[in-house]
Order: sequence, then structure tokens, then C-alpha cells
Amino acid sequence: MTSLRKLGNSDLEVFPLSLGGNVFGWTADEAASFAVLDAYTAAGGNFVDTADSYSSWVDGNEGGESETVIGKWVKVRGNRADVVIATKVSQHPEYRGLSAANIKAAADASLRRLATDYIDLYYTHFDKPEVPVEEIIGALDELVRSGKVRYIAASNISAERLEASLAFSDREGLARYVALQPHYNLVSRDTYEGDLQDLAERSGLAAVPYYALASGFLTGKYRPGRTVDSARAAAGAAKHLETERGRKVLAALDEIAEAHDAPVPTVALAWLAAQPTVAAPIASARTVEQLPALLGVAELTLTEPELARLAEASA
Repeated sequence: MTSLRKLGNSDLEVFPLSLGGNVFGWTADEAASFAVLDAYTAAGGNFVDTADSYSSWVDGNEGGESETVIGKWVKVRGNRADVVIATKVSQHPEYRGLSAANIKAAADASLRRLATDYIDLYYTHFDKPEVPVEEIIGALDELVRSGKVRYIAASNISAERLEASLAFSDREGLARYVALQPHYNLVSRDTYEGDLQDLAERSGLAAVPYYALASGFLTGKYRPGRTVDSARAAAGAAKHLETERGRKVLAALDEIAEAHDAPVPTVALAWLAAQPTVAAPIASARTVEQLPALLGVAELTLTEPELARLAEASA
């Protein structure tokens, strides 16, 4: 049985791979989403990540499609207590921003779609520096005190704003961020490593990185001269092939994957899972067939030389 990881200073215990819900109601319809969620939980997974805005970017969608699918699944399976559900606020077309009023209204809308009376982990999706941290934390604290939210977290936030938020929470005795969702992977290290990671480590925050597989690039399916049929291919994965860093990382991943007889994405996720503060990388699967390579992160431990080899290739 895979051991769960403690999420920062919270009492949430999570599987070392968070299942990304961005594809639910988009490239995975309801039936495919249910199948993926079933297979993930059957393998011991318990940490599902979504946002109120998923997938508002698709023609005909309004946002909230992913939450609605997860809500239906939880209701049908009767497993709400067994699943840690994370969602986010600030980007839904009807609930943009982080004003106190908007945070509360958006949370209520998320609760309705998720068919639940509490959210385990509630993230500010993109920080809005024009809103004082006092207003944001105050609103989030009210949600925690009312029982609608168990723990709060932040995504896409600067070290300065995070530090100010934590200081305000500590000073006023209010709900405090327990986790951080940064853009972080083997080919995108600069956004997290440094001030933000140091602050997370000092403050006891867990990192739950998104784009853990660099929009699919770190699955190894993008190679020179090979075209990939994917809704996300044009949106970023292929660009890494054009960089020396991208090619070096693929070469190192291939070598280590072969040594472990493991899929390339498993190795990429295992590197991320071994980094300081990281509790669970996020990765999504459109089909049940894509899941084993992601779930493998729970079983694969890379050696120090292997971690160093990947770090060097991606430097």
C-alpha cells in the first residue's frame, strides 16, 4: 500500500500524485472522466485537483464543467469522505478576482457544482496584487470558520505576497496557507526554485506543482520529426524540443527510464516528487490507459546520482 504524504502543516494526507481535473468535461467526457477517477482511486489515489474556471476556454463551456463532473462522480460513488478535493477561485468568467465578496460567492458556486458542503483545499488561483492580502485572507478565514473550506492554499503568487499573507495570518490568528501550487517541472524550474521554494520550506508549506509534465513534453512522446495528435501539443509541449535544455532532459529521462524499466513520465514525476517541499505533483489523464505511467510515481524512488543527473540536464 502506497504511503500517503502529509500536506504541509494540515492534517490532510494525500497520495503522492494529484489527479488533475482540467481535462474533465473537456478532452474527457463524463464517462471517460468517471473511468479515470475510478481507476485512480482504485489504485489508492485520493487527491483530485480542479478549479472553478475549468474548462471555460472551450467554445460552448461556461466554466465549472470539471467541478460538475467530479461532483456527480462523488455523489454516485458515495465516497466524498475518502477524497481530498482541491479547487480554486479567481478565474471563473462570472467570478473573477479575489475581492472578499467574490471569494465567498465563488466558493458557494463551487460547493453547488461539487455537490458537497465542504472543500478540502481552496486555492487562490492567480493572485491579484491590487487586492490587499488582508481582504483575501479575511474572506478565506470566514470560509474556514463557517466549515465550507477545511484548508487554504495559494497558486501563482509571488514570494513577497505569500510572505505578507502568512505574516498577516500569524499576526491576526487567522487561517493560514498550508500549500502552494507553483508552475514547476524539469524544464521549468525558475518560477519556483529560489525565493518561493525557500519561503515554502521555512514556513512549512507543501508544494503541489502544476504542469508537472510540461503540457505533455515530459511524457517523452514529443520527439524531433514526430507529430502528436493532442489538444495541448500546440500549446507548449513541442516548444521544449527546440531548446538544448529540453533535448538534454529527454536524453537523461530516457537513460534513467531504461535503467528502471519505467515509463519516461514516471521518472519525470519521481524527480519532481523528490524535490524539497513537494508533496504531490499534479498530472491529468484523459484515458485510463494513461494512468499507470502517472501512478508509478508512488512506487519509484530515484537514486541520488539519478536525481543529480536530471538536475544537471535541466539546469
